Amino acid sequence: MIRISDSAKNYFRHLLAQQDIDNLGIRIKAVNAGTPKADCVLEYAEGGDLSGDEARIDCDGFQVYIEAASVDWLAEAEVDYQVNATGGQLTIRAPHIKGSIPGEDAPLADRVQYVLDSEINPQIAAHGGRVRLVEADAQGVVLLQFGGGCHGCGMADVTLKQGIEKTLRSHFPEITAVRDATDHASGSNPYFRGGGGVSAVG
Repeated sequence: MIRISDSAKNYFRHLLAQQDIDNLGIRIKAVNAGTPKADCVLEYAEGGDLSGDEARIDCDGFQVYIEAASVDWLAEAEVDYQVNATGGQLTIRAPHIKGSIPGEDAPLADRVQYVLDSEINPQIAAHGGRVRLVEADAQGVVLLQFGGGCHGCGMADVTLKQGIEKTLRSHFPEITAVRDATDHASGSNPYFRGGGGVSAVG
């Protein structure tokens, strides 16, 4: 179960008192749980907002509700509030929310997928792009498919060779090649079209 420090409880009491709503509580849920983008969301919750299957923590005067689907992801989480020079900072440490990083003995595909999710896709998302793992075979060949703004982008090959391949090989020396399986001719909204103009990473 989640551990909530006394200072965090006092902080929540202060916030709830400002709302002046009877029986108002705090709900905590995990979003994107089990992925590198996992995060916690805290929100006010009235009785009508609850589904009834939440886990509840009685905090001496108010309730903290944990969304049922988030309970396992938030196991052993700690909520704390620390006063500092600019006011204070609420922190939530949830050691299980992102799931586990694949170990060295995990299949290459699982390890590649984790790096795609945690490092590569967040970078190319700035250009509306994404990349998906198609296959990582026993010979160390990784086959990827581009989507979004990278689908049909004139700079996709540069992104693949100078960005993605370098990143993956730095993590996994057993990779022998990284190849693009995308039919770029069918791209409908590329970030950069070939044939002149200002280039941008696809």
